[in-house]
Amino acid sequence: MSTPLLKRILFATDFSDDALRAQEYAMYLATAWDATIDVLHVIEAPPASSGETDSILAVERARGEAGRRLEQVRDFMARSGLQVLVRQVLGNPLVQIGLAAREREVDLVVLGVQGRTNRLYGLIGATAERVVKESPCPVLAVPGLRAEVDRPIDTTPHVPIRNILAPLDFSAPSLGAVEYAIQIANGLGAKVILMHVLEPVCYDLDCGLGVIEQEARKRDHWNQHLVELKEVITSYGLPAEVEISGGIPSEAILAGVLRHHADLIVMGTHGRRASPERPFGSVAEAVLRRAHCPVLTVKAPKFEPGHRRVVPQELGLEDIRGVEP
Repeated sequence: MSTPLLKRILFATDFSDDALRAQEYAMYLATAWDATIDVLHVIEAPPASSGETDSILAVERARGEAGRRLEQVRDFMARSGLQVLVRQVLGNPLVQIGLAAREREVDLVVLGVQGRTNRLYGLIGATAERVVKESPCPVLAVPGLRAEVDRPIDTTPHVPIRNILAPLDFSAPSLGAVEYAIQIANGLGAKVILMHVLEPVCYDLDCGLGVIEQEARKRDHWNQHLVELKEVITSYGLPAEVEISGGIPSEAILAGVLRHHADLIVMGTHGRRASPERPFGSVAEAVLRRAHCPVLTVKAPKFEPGHRRVVPQELGLEDIRGVEP
């Protein structure tokens, strides 16, 4: 587990409060891995209805203001000993963030979940949601202060990540996300909480003892796999816990965050129920919209050549079928 996980981080900012909070996490992770931070600000093109002269003036004003703000960000990060590159571009934020991630071959994109002018989908901004869906690398989406939270969030720089919740359904994507969570935990000295959610079964009046016993076998089966993963993790000197929970997956995950005082959720963008028509899983989507802690979504984890995996890439058919009737 000694291969570097993060060498280059792309921090996309619109200078909003959520972006400021995301900046703290980008710096925290860059410090832990001695990574370079690419700071990107995208100036959105004025609407077509604007006059040509007005559009040019508006863009020039935006460029000047953004340039000053980027210099402040660069100087602040540099004073913390970080290697920083700043850049501003004109265009669509989603497109430009994707281009920058590919061109710079970044290992992680960090951004706030809401911006200054975005249209909200639940509690996550449209740009953040689409970046998570389409990014070529893992994405850390960081929420800001939210009015519905009845306790203040610590806003000091370099907030420590001590407890990482890693939900998994034992699909190949979720196992990849767990592998990534373990590498993050290893770099930060954090604990990993492995969680599997058993979705509720609708019982009718004809439900017999056999169905109940089948559900008990399922719980024992997946709990055994969780314990095996925990033993592998602890063999590397990392603390780990396991939990089998019941209920609607997104609700159970969010409740688990509170129960385990999790500072970070690491999860795959899709699981067993994903389809070609809907590659972004509904569980990940629901968690992103409502989580009060950062969510690191893993669609295509990037590991160095020669990386030795801690967890398997996928389970054998006999393991999956072991819970079928």
